Amino acid sequence: MSIPYIYGAAGGALVIAVYYLMQRGKSRLPLPPGPKKLPLVGNLFDMPSTFEWITYMEWSKKCNSDILHLDVAGTSIIVLSSTEAAEELLVKRAAIYSDRAPLVMVNELMGWNYLLAFMKYAHRKLFHDVFNAVAAQRFRPLERKVCHEVLYDFLQKPDHDVHGRVQRVLSMAAKVVMSAAYGIDVLPSDDPYVGLAEKALAGLLTAVPPGRFLVESIPLLKYVPAWFPGAGFQRQALEWKRLALEMLDKPFVVAKQQIASGKAPHSFVMDGLRMAQESEDKAYQEQVVQNTAATMWTAATDTTVSALATFILAILSNPEAQKKAQAEIDAVVGTDRLPDWHDEPNLPYVAALMRESMRWMNVTPIAIPHYLAVEDEYKGYRLPAGSVVVPNVWAILHDETIYPDPYSVKPERYLLDGKLNPNIPGPDTLLFGFGRRICPGRHMASSSVWITIASILATFDITKPVDDAGKVIEPSYEYVAHLVVMPLPYKCSIKPRSEKAIALIKASINQTNKI
Repeated sequence: MSIPYIYGAAGGALVIAVYYLMQRGKSRLPLPPGPKKLPLVGNLFDMPSTFEWITYMEWSKKCNSDILHLDVAGTSIIVLSSTEAAEELLVKRAAIYSDRAPLVMVNELMGWNYLLAFMKYAHRKLFHDVFNAVAAQRFRPLERKVCHEVLYDFLQKPDHDVHGRVQRVLSMAAKVVMSAAYGIDVLPSDDPYVGLAEKALAGLLTAVPPGRFLVESIPLLKYVPAWFPGAGFQRQALEWKRLALEMLDKPFVVAKQQIASGKAPHSFVMDGLRMAQESEDKAYQEQVVQNTAATMWTAATDTTVSALATFILAILSNPEAQKKAQAEIDAVVGTDRLPDWHDEPNLPYVAALMRESMRWMNVTPIAIPHYLAVEDEYKGYRLPAGSVVVPNVWAILHDETIYPDPYSVKPERYLLDGKLNPNIPGPDTLLFGFGRRICPGRHMASSSVWITIASILATFDITKPVDDAGKVIEPSYEYVAHLVVMPLPYKCSIKPRSEKAIALIKASINQTNKI
């Protein structure tokens, strides 16, 4: 035999041997269904650049499967589109599904690896100690105070542009978290911390969804210099990294300076730094405190704003729901005071309306991706190790078998005999993540949104505005697609329900100013 023939045979045998070794340990089960894959690139050219959750849901329906498999240039992606699949894999099998995907763009290039979503247990434990269901109640006086300020702001500035109102609600959300986390007061308008958060989070929310940047599928691209043609993602990442690090450092430095001066109000950072001084590794513990405080700030702004802006839009979509909720509040709370948390168990329709607005246009259509550490099997399919696992929360909350007519606002779907129906899963059990990765700040977030929604319903009427010709102005119901979605600017009329409501709002502010 010739030398080339021998080399060729040896090379072929080596390839077969390597392939055999790679296949050992893999089951012979098929992959979950999905769009047809091309050689090498897989589904790279199929991946949607925006509103991914809609495309994933359409693929799921087309394949008649609640679990999909995508291959993006070698990266295995599993998409889950039912409560059953998410519960079975992310909750019951949390031991192998609780890692986070590498997220090269977000963590390595943009510098967001300090966020709780990508942290080790020490950070999560500290966050949980501060924001568990019982501990989070300590922030209710602050939430009430800021809620009353929002009511007063609505009263003083009766504009019809909800975008303007959204910006003020953003200041409200920032005020709660900046005070709780850092002991820093936020300015009523043009606050530098609020502006910084808006810019930094815009980059983060753009980059997290799978498929947005090719570097996630081809990590070697992270070594391409920023000046190289086609490396625009590197230049974007540099700017976004600068903003991410400012969010981490700027308020923490100010908080430390205030604490050192002896004039700082109580805050999470104050307690954390005190505990850090008593630990063996002070530098590490201080970094844990800094990272956790930044996570609090990051998590509590856009999500709260989106929830409240969507609630107002839901009211415009179903005016009767507002009337029913207001009637319930009048019957339970009366008109001589504002709602408080002790009223919540007696206001099931308000709870149903809040749940429905959060389900109808859910704040996070796609949960932050998980990572499958080892190969697994589900419903007769092989789930490859190293897969990015994407919970499609939008598909779950718009499942017609559970939520008939899912694109309409129908709070009654959550009620049975005048009480909340325990058999209809509320979005609050899905919007905050799954398994060990569930958001530990969910109790404070839900509490803040509830008191604001109940108080707005008690004091204001929300209606569609009319133009100069008397024609009703319809909202577009369109959203900006990011990890946290936000409705496009729309107009509405928000007017006090009565003179008594005006008096209550003013009285609440007077009381707030005395605190």
